[in-house]
Amino acid sequence: MKFTIFCSLIIISAMQLTAQRKQEIFFADPTIYVNGDKYYLTGTKGTREGPAGFAVLESKDLKTWAPPAAADDSVYMILTRGDQTYGTRGFWAPQIFQANDTYYLTYTADEHTVLASSASVLGPYRQDEVAPIDITEKNIDSFVFKDDDGKYYLYHVRFNEGNYLWVAEFDLKKGKIKPETLKKCFDQTEPWEATPAYKSVPIMEGPTVIRLKDKYYLFYSANHFENIDYSVGYAVSDSPFGPWIKQKDSPILHRSIVGENGSGHGDFFEGLDGELYYVYHVHFNEQRVGPRRTRIVPVTKQWDSNTGLYKFRVKPNKVIIPTRATLR
Repeated sequence: MKFTIFCSLIIISAMQLTAQRKQEIFFADPTIYVNGDKYYLTGTKGTREGPAGFAVLESKDLKTWAPPAAADDSVYMILTRGDQTYGTRGFWAPQIFQANDTYYLTYTADEHTVLASSASVLGPYRQDEVAPIDITEKNIDSFVFKDDDGKYYLYHVRFNEGNYLWVAEFDLKKGKIKPETLKKCFDQTEPWEATPAYKSVPIMEGPTVIRLKDKYYLFYSANHFENIDYSVGYAVSDSPFGPWIKQKDSPILHRSIVGENGSGHGDFFEGLDGELYYVYHVHFNEQRVGPRRTRIVPVTKQWDSNTGLYKFRVKPNKVIIPTRATLR
């Protein structure tokens, strides 16, 4: 009898392990925020699962992800359309950051950049006044950068027969740019920024900025996102406003490096292990663009004494394919 019970327990355990399956994550334009001992991943939702807005997953190892423990079901929304937030469609490219005791989420909706806030990293992120950052014209792909002197800058994309990167000083308290500081970063100038694989107007988007040794490093994606050569390069400046010098080792992320088409539009973060990482998306496969898959890759930065700059390289043999564990 005991042997029968023991065998039954083994069979049940085996069935439970078989029932557990891992699913790839389909966040495009992803970002990862590190808080305490956990990572929080969000991005442009690649499926119709759940309401419009932004869902979040959490992890402790960057490999296996799940909805927060507070989730009542398989989808945990940190921002939801209609819940004291701006936007009816096109919820894209979020970024989470913290200032004092407040968490902020900047994102795109209705082709405008938006800022919402919360007392918790898990939201819900809402607005006191439901409005975009700048209603004067369309602008997307927001990234808020805080400089060492406490000033904030909004890097984003504006349209003019193409997608171009712009920057403006940002008043975080008001949630508005200082329009007199608005400045275009640069034009499309490099061959890698416009390959013939997919014909389009000039496109540069998905900005991320970091500061190292009094230099500003602006990382961005170029080419249309449907182009197999969608990729990431960077430029360097002595000021948040430029002028920017594009680096000759760009792109640092490309299908020829990581082996997957459409690799780009992500964000840098420092891991719990102290290593630098870049989270990004790739095409679904060689035939289809979407839904786009999420990837994470370690990044090295090496000081070049000849140029007085850091050089960046991804570790293509260390790409992480984040998965979501679910039970059926």
